[in-house]
Amino acid sequence: MASKSSGSAGKAPTSTRSLWKGAISFGLVHVPIGLYSATDESDLNFKMLDKRSMDPVGYKRINKKSGKEVTMDDIVKGIEWEDGQFVLLSKEEIEAAYPKTTQTIEIEAFIPIDEVPFVYLEKPYYTAPINRGQKVYALLREALAETRKVGVAKVVIANKQHLALLMPCGPALILNLLRWGGEIRSYEELQLPPPGTKESGIKEAELNMAKQLIKEMSANWSADKFRDTFHDQVMKLVEGKAKAGKVEQVEKIGSDPVSRGSTNVLDLTELLMRSMRGKADTAPAKKAPARKAAAPKKPAAKKTSAKVRRAA
Repeated sequence: MASKSSGSAGKAPTSTRSLWKGAISFGLVHVPIGLYSATDESDLNFKMLDKRSMDPVGYKRINKKSGKEVTMDDIVKGIEWEDGQFVLLSKEEIEAAYPKTTQTIEIEAFIPIDEVPFVYLEKPYYTAPINRGQKVYALLREALAETRKVGVAKVVIANKQHLALLMPCGPALILNLLRWGGEIRSYEELQLPPPGTKESGIKEAELNMAKQLIKEMSANWSADKFRDTFHDQVMKLVEGKAKAGKVEQVEKIGSDPVSRGSTNVLDLTELLMRSMRGKADTAPAKKAPARKAAAPKKPAAKKTSAKVRRAA
């Protein structure tokens, strides 16, 4: 649904509806949290309408060769293996490949934040503590901030497994979904100049002038300075026409319900000391059940070609 605002500068309103409730898990510690959308997509959602009746116009399932409509009972799903050759998968086979929803952000390692290339970052979500988890939430946030580390984790959202980073940002812990390793294309075949000034044939005077220009154009980051001008212009037109009474009534045919999962997770702050104290003796024994529980997710991580719907 389009906003009635013309797109004036400012942050998008906070989303207080959790996508799911679960926990951040590392070692023997569980941090109960809710997951919230951190972005407000600015894409314009143009709807197709029949100009004669103002009825919504949908998409039909059409056989591209015969031009005839196909019923759902006659549709099968397939993945192209080679040019023109498809492997068919049944509904049951696809459902069996879905990763098991655990409602847990399972941290697998902590790495320096400087080692994460920006090209892997895909979509951020806010996390917020629930069920009296404020203290352990703050503990993890402050520990990550002071060590300049981020947690590499796996999480299942809407039947799709994601690689993610859990990182501190002000008072929040942000879960930033990552692209999988095999999804980033190599730049080795591109005609790029070699790194280094001498190797690239750059003169010292040219470099100094470029650095001076960068210094003169330097400023502090402000998201409000960078807006989607096409979106803003279109919404100004929409707002103007709406105020002039140029609106059409369209009957709503229906909408898909939003499923929301939840789980009750105990606040286990005291297990932090037990995790540290028993690391040498009990860590292998404690990690084995965790891997066993997460086993259904491992095969799904390799099948990145299967198309499953993204989180809302």
